Amino acid sequence: MRAPSYTSLDDTLETIAGYGIALTNGNSNHAPMVAEALCALGRPEAVTPWIARYRERMVLRPPAVARILPEEWRGVLGKRDRFTDWAALFREELREVPWPRLLDRWTSRLTPGFCAAATHGVIRVGHAVRSLSAAETMYRVRELADALASWAATYQELPTPLAVANGTMSPREAIAKVPVIPLAHRRNLGNITASLAMLDDFPEFEPVIGLIDIGVDTGLVLAELTEVFARVYLANAHNIQTTIVFIHGVTSLAALGSIIPLVSDATARLALRYAWQSACGLCACCGGESAVSSDIELRDWDEDQLIDRAIINGDEHVIKFTEACLRRNMISPSLAYFAAVDSALAIMPRR
Repeated sequence: MRAPSYTSLDDTLETIAGYGIALTNGNSNHAPMVAEALCALGRPEAVTPWIARYRERMVLRPPAVARILPEEWRGVLGKRDRFTDWAALFREELREVPWPRLLDRWTSRLTPGFCAAATHGVIRVGHAVRSLSAAETMYRVRELADALASWAATYQELPTPLAVANGTMSPREAIAKVPVIPLAHRRNLGNITASLAMLDDFPEFEPVIGLIDIGVDTGLVLAELTEVFARVYLANAHNIQTTIVFIHGVTSLAALGSIIPLVSDATARLALRYAWQSACGLCACCGGESAVSSDIELRDWDEDQLIDRAIINGDEHVIKFTEACLRRNMISPSLAYFAAVDSALAIMPRR
């Protein structure tokens, strides 16, 4: 696996700066995330060809509506038509404070809406801050503003108790306790964000957020969470729809891995709590009878071959998933990551 190389990232961010958070089909724009992921994989030469194919699906950013005053931010959360206004607010604040301080402030504020736009908000922020950690440039600072704006503009909370006590279980223990909406009560709503709204009518889900113990080492908690949800993916991804759903349970946690080292301990633990809740929301709405996969075939996996296959496949989810799984495997090795990538490559059609 090659070393990360960001030689093409700034030019790409400049090229796509005029686009918004949506594609022509209404789904999320993955362009900046995929560009950063390819650079992190050491494949900067693959960025420009991929963007050239993807741009026809991208939509220009909406016009500004009105300036968001710093004291009125709560009332503008979740308003997609205010993305441009949110981006302007974050650019203004980034001129006044260092970006790590802004990241801590707004991660704390936005993390109750971790599931925003099927977790694409936090995923985009994770990619943005990793590129900034490699080198601080005007293009990457601007991308952080846009990434935070995407999170704020799509903000969505899941049902949460007024008070949440710290749990006693590890993620491996707690995942078996997550209730799943019965098939007869599920509605085919077309996308992940709409499906998560079913949890508003599923009171059994609300206590889930308090099941796990986040009082231990944050790195260890994140490592276990990510590996568990790689196994959740393996147990539940059977077709294109479920593959896309459960990919986000892993990529959102991997993105959080880029954020946690840069924020305060309190913010990190809060984010872990809501990251767990968000991934469990996917299980509750779209999961099957088996929570996790325990049996994984022993094989010799070649990382570069998996990356080559992901680039040839071209699907935005596949590329980001491959990068996320290989990154987390370097931190805490598990065959589940390789098996998950291989599964996604087999299921997702070539773009």
